[in-house]
Amino acid sequence: MSVTTSLPRAPRAGAVARTLTPGQARRIAVAAQGLDRPRPASPVTMAHLQRVVGRIGLLQIDSVNVVARAHLLPLFSRLGPYDAALVERASGRSPRRLVEFWAHEASYIPPATFQLLRWRMEGYRQRDHWGRERDHTPGVLEAVREFVASSGPVTATEMHAALGHARGAKEHWGWNWTPAKHALEHLFNIGEIAAAGRTPQFERAYDLTERVLPPAVLAAPVPDPDEAVRRLVTISARAHGVATVRCLADYFRLPTATTAAAVADLVEEGTLEPVHVRGWKDAYLAADARLPRRVRARALLAPFDPLVFERRRLLDLWGMHYRIGIYTPATQRTHGYYPLPFLLGEHLVARVDVKADRQAGLLRVRAVHSEEPDGVPGLVRSGAGTWPGTGEVATELAAELAEMARWLGLGEVVVDDDADGDLPDDLTAALTQR
Repeated sequence: MSVTTSLPRAPRAGAVARTLTPGQARRIAVAAQGLDRPRPASPVTMAHLQRVVGRIGLLQIDSVNVVARAHLLPLFSRLGPYDAALVERASGRSPRRLVEFWAHEASYIPPATFQLLRWRMEGYRQRDHWGRERDHTPGVLEAVREFVASSGPVTATEMHAALGHARGAKEHWGWNWTPAKHALEHLFNIGEIAAAGRTPQFERAYDLTERVLPPAVLAAPVPDPDEAVRRLVTISARAHGVATVRCLADYFRLPTATTAAAVADLVEEGTLEPVHVRGWKDAYLAADARLPRRVRARALLAPFDPLVFERRRLLDLWGMHYRIGIYTPATQRTHGYYPLPFLLGEHLVARVDVKADRQAGLLRVRAVHSEEPDGVPGLVRSGAGTWPGTGEVATELAAELAEMARWLGLGEVVVDDDADGDLPDDLTAALTQR
């Protein structure tokens, strides 16, 4: 819940740019992501899901399932307990509300956004990454294209069997792709086929793009690359509230120079406004951004949550130097294997390393560390923005973990006896008092 004040009217052309404090920038950012909004009191519906995705623009897909699939967690952070089958339905049944493509890495995006990335698909086509495969596997691309057309949706496993391809030795990141899989991915990258859904094993099922996208989306004209980038930057700006060119480019992995040109156009038309934020090289405010006087947000954030995508912004706004442990040797991890930042109000006040122990029916806390307020830019010591005490952090974190356990169908939250960090005892006490 938040109390919102209108931002002052944008300055006239030639006027001095407005200045936002770091605290204002934080609250704008939290509000832009919808994390300050009350969670639905009634069961979550497809309409709720679409509103969240419409606001944040995308859900990064990742197969890591320590707690839940990474793309499911941002929806929980904003909606509370919901039926994850909604995501399967949105991405796997017609009319699809979500489709996959390379946005911020592999991502679920609205079908209309898929069309804004056609220039990226054309880039893949022109670079012809299939060329090497074509040289030593002639005819495979054509065979895969024909099989998908006649039998789709089809998984890579089904394609391997149909073409008689065996998996080879493992390559980088454990991949051992067959020629059929390479062909499927090439056709996916250039937009000829699309993901019609995913199996329970999280394997893509491919079909012709014209059978995946809604007819109305297919019928709409595809914008030229410059217009497409402007629209993508507009989506990114809405999701950020206030951002640098670097942040706006990172959201959809756009070239910096191309993004800067789009930003200049959007400033000219009034969609973005240049502002000053202390410590930032450049900053742009979205025209429809909200500035709450105070936010009462409470959420556990996935490492791939849009609020924390851009690690430099995370450091500049919240004072958090974040590294996910799954890519780090165990001896070098500072906050655990899969630490989730904990948002309370406008601040990131803790990190908790959790694991869904499905066999035991428990949500295990393996580490929980508090954040120090000293490094938080522009922290207000009284009034709005006051740093919460340890007891409040533990109590609110216990409540949020209990909500997560309920969503995951787990019986209770337990703090491991050997849990690392400075908050295990306080969190254990808070959980006991619930």
